[in-house]
Amino acid sequence: MAVQKRERIYHLGSLPPFLLVLAGNIKAVDHRWNQHGLGGDNFEGKCRNLHPGPISLLHWSGKGKPWLRLDSRKPCIVDYLWAPYDLYRSSKHALEE
Repeated sequence: MAVQKRERIYHLGSLPPFLLVLAGNIKAVDHRWNQHGLGGDNFEGKCRNLHPGPISLLHWSGKGKPWLRLDSRKPCIVDYLWAPYDLYRSSKHALEE
């Protein structure tokens, strides 16, 4: 991770360098714990739906981040799940009132 911080050996996030640190000592996690891919695909930016059943963690992996799509007024339906936790947006609205 120190090399990643200093030289950016990987540019699409931190997962691959993090996996190198763990040296393969990882376990599969049931999909209900991590609803990944909510940022859409990295090529076309298409919105994705939630998988059925209970979910513990919403992960906007991919290029489409909810705070950016909400601010640009081009949100995906799942982006509204993020809105209550957007501290910047909440403080911005409080200042405007």
